[in-house]
Amino acid sequence: REIVRANRLERNKPQKNEEENESKEEDDCPQQSRASRRKNHRMKKSDGKKEGEGRERGKKASSKDEKESENKEKKTNTKGKEEENKQKKGRKNSASSNSSNSSDEESLSEEELAMLMEEVEQKKKLISTMRNKPWRMIKKLSVLREAQAFVEKFEGALGKGKGKKLYAYKMMMAKKWVKFKRDFDNFKTQCIPWEMKIKEVESHFGSSVASYFIFLRWMYGVNLVLFGLIFGLVIIPEVLMGMPYGSMPRKTVPRAEQATAMDFSVLWDFEGYIKYSALFYGYYNNQRTIGWLKYRLPMAYFMVGISVFGYSLMVVIRSMARNANESTADGDDDNFVFSWKMFTSWDYLIGNPETADNKFASITTSFKESIVDEQESNKDENIHLRRFLRVLANVLIICCLCGSGYLIYFVVKRSQTFSKMQNAGWYERNEVEIVMSLLGMFCPPLFETIATLENYHPRIGLKWQLGRIFALFLGNLYTFLLALMDDVNEKLAEEDVVKNITRWTLFGHYNSSMENSTATPPPLDPADVPRGPCWETTVGIEIVRLTVSDILVTFVTILVGDFIRACFVRFMNYCWCWDLEAGFPSYAEFDISGNVLGLVFNQGMIWMGSFYAPGLVGINVLRLLTSMYFQCWAVMSSNVPHARVFKASKSNNFYMGLLLLILFLSLLPVAYTIMSLPPSFDCGPFSGKKRMYDVIQETIELDFPLFVAKIFGYVANPGLIIPAILLMVAFKNYTFQKYEEYLFFYSCE
Repeated sequence: REIVRANRLERNKPQKNEEENESKEEDDCPQQSRASRRKNHRMKKSDGKKEGEGRERGKKASSKDEKESENKEKKTNTKGKEEENKQKKGRKNSASSNSSNSSDEESLSEEELAMLMEEVEQKKKLISTMRNKPWRMIKKLSVLREAQAFVEKFEGALGKGKGKKLYAYKMMMAKKWVKFKRDFDNFKTQCIPWEMKIKEVESHFGSSVASYFIFLRWMYGVNLVLFGLIFGLVIIPEVLMGMPYGSMPRKTVPRAEQATAMDFSVLWDFEGYIKYSALFYGYYNNQRTIGWLKYRLPMAYFMVGISVFGYSLMVVIRSMARNANESTADGDDDNFVFSWKMFTSWDYLIGNPETADNKFASITTSFKESIVDEQESNKDENIHLRRFLRVLANVLIICCLCGSGYLIYFVVKRSQTFSKMQNAGWYERNEVEIVMSLLGMFCPPLFETIATLENYHPRIGLKWQLGRIFALFLGNLYTFLLALMDDVNEKLAEEDVVKNITRWTLFGHYNSSMENSTATPPPLDPADVPRGPCWETTVGIEIVRLTVSDILVTFVTILVGDFIRACFVRFMNYCWCWDLEAGFPSYAEFDISGNVLGLVFNQGMIWMGSFYAPGLVGINVLRLLTSMYFQCWAVMSSNVPHARVFKASKSNNFYMGLLLLILFLSLLPVAYTIMSLPPSFDCGPFSGKKRMYDVIQETIELDFPLFVAKIFGYVANPGLIIPAILLMVAFKNYTFQKYEEYLFFYSCE
């Protein structure tokens, strides 16, 4: 731009000099005419004075002077006309020169176009590298605006020349494409759920607290897919194409329960109309095909139940692999940590005050994390005393785990006696859920208190805490399941008796109707048919109760233990005997281990209970959605950062490893019931079959050609299954060994 301006100035200099000379000449002409007039006037006055001396001489002299003055005036007039003509000619010449210059400007030469293109490219590079310039913000903004204005002006001007339209079109499309990609990236960022909330939490509480909310968001996405799978392939087909409510016994409330089926206390226990709804297993019919689409509902129910575990396993393993790749690809960033943070942390393009505050808090938190890591790496300690305290802490925690397991088994066995009582109170009906929720509330803080004896690094201590709470929840869950299996076995024994009663009732009804008249006997009202215990629905109800009670306890704990505690400390600190903020009770810290393990334990219950209660996944989706907003609000309003802020590990694989373990352990009870226990005879899509997996054999025999059934029969032979399992184990060991070699060579490089 400066080059083009210099060329234009050089062309305009001679024009300006000519105009200045012309203006000077124009100014000189009127000055000469005025001087001649003044001389004439003075001469006339002198002539008038000399008239008295001698008129004869005056007359002669005056006649001579007048002639001379007239001659001078004629000469000046002729000179003025010549000068005016010269001025007109000069103006015409200047106008022609200006028009020629403008035409030259419009049609630039090839050298000037090349220089202009080079200047445009330089401005573009300057715009792209503006962030790295060590300038002040005022200079950056001014230079950036000038460069953008230059590019916008002359990038389009390059297309005016002959043959440059294609270049201008390409430049315009390139700019639009860059703008589209930038807008699309911003749109993708805006579409990520709760991204700004999580960034705000991370800036104030560190990456360790933010990792919990990232994990919560990931769990919400997984459960949303599972809900779409179950809702679209199981619940909707049964509701739209299946038998309506009240058409058969499994979809009708018994006559003895109809009076209280809509009471709140009954509905709160998931009895009454909720028990005989599409929320539970017993509602679904055992017809092989339903509706005009001939939809195979039993087969769809079985395959969806397996797909829930298959999809979850695939997603967890893929997430672990992606996290592992990200952690190894990052490299070693432990060199010059504080120097990098000091000189490269701030973003100089931040223009929002709130964003600047968040960035300042994030940099402060990252310094605290690095300081803790540096202190832990340089710490000296007494090894023997530390080992003794750690062994003592583990012994105390094992005693707590054993005591909690015995307590749950005792409570579940006692609840079986309460279930047989007709006038059992609210506590007797919900004793198991209350005890398990209280253990989940008070045991993690107890473990955290015991863990202070070990004095681990905060990151390592968090992993130990997570493992212990996981063992607590897992022991409680399996103790609950073992006690529940005893109840299932009792119901299976009771089912044989009820089956005989149902057959005799139907037989007696038809015989009595045939004796009274020869016409077709009227059908028996579904509400009057004796029902079996339907152990699948019972298991589903217990898991749903446990899930709902866990949700309520979590929300009440946050509301009372965090929010009300923070309000008390905030407003009562002025009139209290000691400093409530610095001493007891102080503000609460966010319990990472308890919240993560509560989330993992709840997801294990969802995986286990989705086969017996298809609507449980929808309840969990609502729980995760409300938890995100409620816990984000509670963290930002009621919690304070940890006293020892630490950085979360680069890979989130520890959480994923716990989730993978709970997925495998929640699959075992479902697989046991599918392969070993007979389904109920009067409820569910598998009623009337010896085992639930018989629906696969039935579908192959009736819907596939004969040779396909033979192939599946050969594949199901144990002589082929056992070698296949051994081959899979060998392949797994081989891939694991290769992976270790890859890690070794990568570390050497």
